[in-house]
Amino acid sequence: MGTLNGRVCIVTGAGRGLGREHALLLASEGAIVVVNDLGGAADGTGADRGPANEVVEEIRSAGGEAIANTDSVTSWSGAERLVQDALEAYGRVDVLVNNAGILRDRSLANLEEAEWDAVIDVHLKGHAAPTHFAAVHWRERSKAGESVHGSVINTASGAMLGNPGQTNYSAAKAGIAAMTLVEAMELGRYGVRANCLAPLARTRLTLQTPGVGDAVAPPDDGSFDLFHPANVSPLVAYLASADCPFTGGVFHVGGNEVGLYGGWHLADGAVITTDGSFTVEELARRAPSLLRGRGPLASVVTSVADTMQHFGRRGSD
Repeated sequence: MGTLNGRVCIVTGAGRGLGREHALLLASEGAIVVVNDLGGAADGTGADRGPANEVVEEIRSAGGEAIANTDSVTSWSGAERLVQDALEAYGRVDVLVNNAGILRDRSLANLEEAEWDAVIDVHLKGHAAPTHFAAVHWRERSKAGESVHGSVINTASGAMLGNPGQTNYSAAKAGIAAMTLVEAMELGRYGVRANCLAPLARTRLTLQTPGVGDAVAPPDDGSFDLFHPANVSPLVAYLASADCPFTGGVFHVGGNEVGLYGGWHLADGAVITTDGSFTVEELARRAPSLLRGRGPLASVVTSVADTMQHFGRRGSD
């Protein structure tokens, strides 16, 4: 028996990649897993019940307990059915891992409305909708006098800090990180924690990012695979545990590293003041001093590809 014995965990996007690894590890730690996956392509098109059912069979073959759900989390009704399936099968939900995602990469000048909407729907709405219905469930349990030890685990990305060609994806991921902070504030009264991951791993989505493929390839010599998605899952299992103390955290995780983001903050010395209100002329004269020690903006913003390449080099040191 593991650290999650008997806890009912919903994992969205659990048919492949990170979600699959999360579901398998949660089950190995004793969790009952609701495996949600629409089974669409990397761009969100199509549907296939196969991936979710395959993960369920893998869990059951290993002696675990799981059911499949293939509803889309992009609709309120689909998310409601997902949570209801868990309640009908097991009577409660303890953990919600929001992981479903797609890509529709395009430079902003070429981005079409449908490409924006699809990515925002799957990532941002696809996190908010299941969490809404799980929150209603937890509120009802709390008001009935039950001691709830719930956990929401969201999935952002290093792209939340900006990545060329991913305006839609970066905006959605930044929104997820912000949403996590609000969830931690609101759901704490019901006994629920909310945290967020910014994982670095080799998945079918990251492999589509220009410049990433070679940087995250498995090692030929059989040494530690820094970018294997399974490296992310232990943090998910820890955050899912009933006695985990963290809430409102945004975690960097990948390979052999776990870190906690400090969030947006004013850089040391990066504040200027004046008497009354600034004039445009005074800002033109004094505002450039805010860049001292930081260099031009181009050196501040780092792409996901550069980050993963740097991470790979650091991991091999």
